[in-house]
Parts: sequence; structure tokens; C-alpha cells
Amino acid sequence: MSGRVPRVMGIVNVTPDSFSDGDRHRGVDAALAYALGLVDEGAEILDVGGESSRPGAEPVSLDEELRRVLPVVEALATRVEVAISVDTTKAEVARRAIAAGASIVNDIRALGGEPELASVVAESGAGVVLMHMAGDPRTMQDDPRYGDVVVEVYEALAGRVEAAEARGIGRERIAIDPGIGFGKTIEHNLALLRHLDRFATLGCAIVIGTSRKGFLGVLTGRPVDRRATASVVSSLAAATKGASVVRVHDVGPMVDAIRTWTAIQGWDGPS
Repeated sequence: MSGRVPRVMGIVNVTPDSFSDGDRHRGVDAALAYALGLVDEGAEILDVGGESSRPGAEPVSLDEELRRVLPVVEALATRVEVAISVDTTKAEVARRAIAAGASIVNDIRALGGEPELASVVAESGAGVVLMHMAGDPRTMQDDPRYGDVVVEVYEALAGRVEAAEARGIGRERIAIDPGIGFGKTIEHNLALLRHLDRFATLGCAIVIGTSRKGFLGVLTGRPVDRRATASVVSSLAAATKGASVVRVHDVGPMVDAIRTWTAIQGWDGPS
């Protein structure tokens, strides 16, 4: 960390088929209780998603995603003071979630999907996370190839930032995410993490999401539910390279790691 304390974004999946915790938090009461627990553990942002983006995932309908997401956002908005993010690629989901209390749109398609989504973000004043993904969730891990993954992902995100600005979204409202695990091999993921500081030159906050992902399973030999340590270490390493936000499932261990590290470094306060 270059003197900056990263914020912790807690993942609230309300999908039946998430790679890590699918079907555990379905229903408003279960999702609300889980999210409140993440806030108690120190999450400063809650990222609510109703459509799985795991490798091989199939898309869900607009009506189904709204049914999953909106009641949870509405319930959280009356109960928490932390920022609420909606993880969606659909303009109508974003529009209604923002009206319900969300202030961030986390888009795995980096505003390259539905054209209306950029307008929703621009007109609402919400923040946006632009993530890099090669292909789509159904095919992204089939055989991802790059000449130089760092250069190509950087250039792709630079283009998406420029496109967002052209639609009226100020750079101060934009965060970028290199998309660890989204159309990348283990070697690609590691290269992006090693050179994450390169992305700081885009002048946007950097979001990183390594939590429980498959490359950590390859590195450690651990199943999904036993990757908390690897998730924390990889996220903390990303923070040392400039990540402003770490998106994680295991909020408590992540918060403890950040507090310990920043105390050793003599830093205080968020970036």
C-alpha cells in the first residue's frame, strides 16, 4: 500500500449458483442478516449481486434479477450507513437499485453491454466500477490468450474509462478492476497482480477481486470454502500495489489483516 488504506467491499450474493456461496443467502431475511454481519465485521461497501458471473454461468432474465436484488437493496438502505453497490450489467436493475438506495454500479462489462447503462450512471451521479472481462461468463475460461496481458488489459480499461467520460461520467466517479479470473489463466492473474501499480496511472480508484477464486485453489490445493487465507494474502498484496478497494467474501479476516498491516506501517484512515 502506498500509504493508502484500502476499503473492504463485502460480497452479498443472492444467486442460487454463485461459485462460492450459491444458494446460501437467497431470500431477503437471509441476505439481510448476512450483509449486516459483514458490516459488523468491518465492510465499508456491500456489493449485492443477483446474477452469477462464475465461469460457465448462464444469464438470468431482467425480472428474475430484479426479484432477487431489489428487496435486498431496499432493506439494506434502511439499515446500514455503508455504501451499497449493485453488481449488474442491466440498465433497469441499476436504475431501480439506485432509486432504492445503491450508490455504485459494479459492471463486469465495463459499460460495454446495454447502452442505456452508461446513461443511468451518468444521470444518477452514482459511481461505477469498470471491470475487464475477455468474452462472457459462459466462455471466458475456454482458452484465454494475450500477447501481453498487462498491456492489453490496461489499454482495454483505458478505452472504457474514456468511453465513460464521453458519456458524462467524471473520472472521479470511476473505479477500474482488471478482472482477476475473468478470461485469464493463473499466469495472467499473477502478472496482473504483480503489475497492478501500472493501472494507477489511469487516475481511477482500483478495485481488486481475488476472493476464493480458482487460481487460489490451484496455488494452494484448497477447495473454495478453505481459501480465506489465500484470499486475504492476495488482496493485501494487491493493496500494496495500489488497490483502493478489495472485494472479498471473508470480511473479518481481511479487515484484521489491513488493520495489522497499516498499524505496522504507521498509516491511519481510509484512502
